[in-house]
Amino acid sequence: MSSTPPQEIPRAQLFAERAFSTLERFLHIEAVSGAILLLAAACALIWANSPLADGYHALWHTPLTIGLGDFTFSQSLHFWINDALMTVFFLVVGMEIRREIHEGALSDPRQAALPMAAALGGVVVPALIYAALNADPAGRQGWAVPTATDIAFAVGVLALLGRSIPGNVRVFLLALAIIDDIVAVLIIAFFYSGGLQYGGFLVAILGILLVFGLQRIGVGSALAYVIPGAVVWSGLLITGAHPTLAGVALGLMTPVRSIPMREQPLDALSRAIGDLPGRKTSSDPDAGQLAGPLRRLRLAQRELRPPVVRVQTALHPWVAFIVMPLFALANAGVTLAGVDLSMSGPQRVMAGVAVALVAGKAVGVIGASWLVVRLGWCRLPPGVSWGGVCLIGLLAGIGFTMSIFIAMLAFADEGLLAAAKLGVLVGSLTAATLGLAWGAMMIRRRA
Repeated sequence: MSSTPPQEIPRAQLFAERAFSTLERFLHIEAVSGAILLLAAACALIWANSPLADGYHALWHTPLTIGLGDFTFSQSLHFWINDALMTVFFLVVGMEIRREIHEGALSDPRQAALPMAAALGGVVVPALIYAALNADPAGRQGWAVPTATDIAFAVGVLALLGRSIPGNVRVFLLALAIIDDIVAVLIIAFFYSGGLQYGGFLVAILGILLVFGLQRIGVGSALAYVIPGAVVWSGLLITGAHPTLAGVALGLMTPVRSIPMREQPLDALSRAIGDLPGRKTSSDPDAGQLAGPLRRLRLAQRELRPPVVRVQTALHPWVAFIVMPLFALANAGVTLAGVDLSMSGPQRVMAGVAVALVAGKAVGVIGASWLVVRLGWCRLPPGVSWGGVCLIGLLAGIGFTMSIFIAMLAFADEGLLAAAKLGVLVGSLTAATLGLAWGAMMIRRRA
């Protein structure tokens, strides 16, 4: 009796299954990390307003020094978190952008047009609202603070609504947030990098050439790129531009295809596994006959996924569960007693940020989406109603990580900076609450 041979799974189906599996894992990490991020921010706020507040501020000013021979580089713990660790955050952001442009929501101009229009509306309208409420030059520096969306928080809040929310709403929100990140990076590069020392660009270019050189000769190990990456980071630090932009540059340079091999990774994997039986084992396999097949096995296993996927997958949990919570703990600790809202400057800054996040983001995202659909330039994705667009607009007002980051670049005055951070916290919490309420109402209507 002959058995029926198994049917081959279509390549398109395999690709779709892998894509949705990756998206599901991404959403899970973002949802959990959003809760951890919120907990870290709450701890920072309580700590900074407790009797232990002096210890909170002293901790982040603790000097941390690295050195080699006569060379030493000493900076505060706050610097190492905001300028060094956050470079890894921006590296993951750069890789997400690279992947989306290559094969994601940004790879098809027609598919990307709607979230792109929504994201631009969600940048322009909050900036205009903030500028209208802050006409004085000192306060106007923070115009970009309410333009950013925090992916982790936004997706985390969306996850609280459960699977009743259509999947395409989540995809729309992710695409919008990634475009938002692109705009935020450009804003930091062009508007918050002043007094550039152009000699530093030579150092940064040297690091970039080293990266291209390693890629050219087929070096696939991520560890090999740490030193060239550090050179790029140092060069940008010397220029006066924010060194975290090195992460974005390196992320955009990460290859989207595996290094060329004599045979396909799956074939090499099968051949290496086939070579293992019959080989003599020893107490030290690397020194015996197993060394060759095991080395080929590790190489083939590594190259099954392109570097942009492999490295992002490895770094994403570290960023989500360590880097971003540390950033929140170090920067969300606003001492409320130090925010003098009786003065017009801090009062306007706080109100401008909070109102622009809550109202400006919603109006910008919903209004821009309605306009391009009305003009016939785009159509709503399947399963996404105008109620879903309103939900995305409300959740886009959760700024937090990137908003606080921009605020620290925008304000040298401690009073205005504290007011801006407080505005981010109030605005983001309000946007999250309104988003949850609107989402719950959508679910009840669908039931």
